[in-house]
Amino acid sequence: MVMQSLHQNDFENKVLQQKGSIVIDFWAEWCGPCKMMLPVVQEVAKKRKDITFYKMNTDDCSEVAGRFRIMSIPCLVFIKDGKEVDRLVGFNSQEKLETWLSQCSK
Repeated sequence: MVMQSLHQNDFENKVLQQKGSIVIDFWAEWCGPCKMMLPVVQEVAKKRKDITFYKMNTDDCSEVAGRFRIMSIPCLVFIKDGKEVDRLVGFNSQEKLETWLSQCSK
């Protein structure tokens, strides 16, 4: 699945009111590690059809970033049935990301 951009006005409907597994990649345009992490997340998103992947720019969506207390980016937040399960902060390898997703999906 291709990652989709997520905006504050879509957040309630596309994330909190949905059943299933969702990963939000909180990032910013100026963030070097975010730019390095993006292709890793995109590659994993292609494989994991059971999870919906979104990217959310923290500069444009500060209300949601604040709600989730995002202090460092990149920050991947795993949400299941509208509730946060876990988060992964900083640059991580594809292997680490895949392992984390498997653990969160149980």
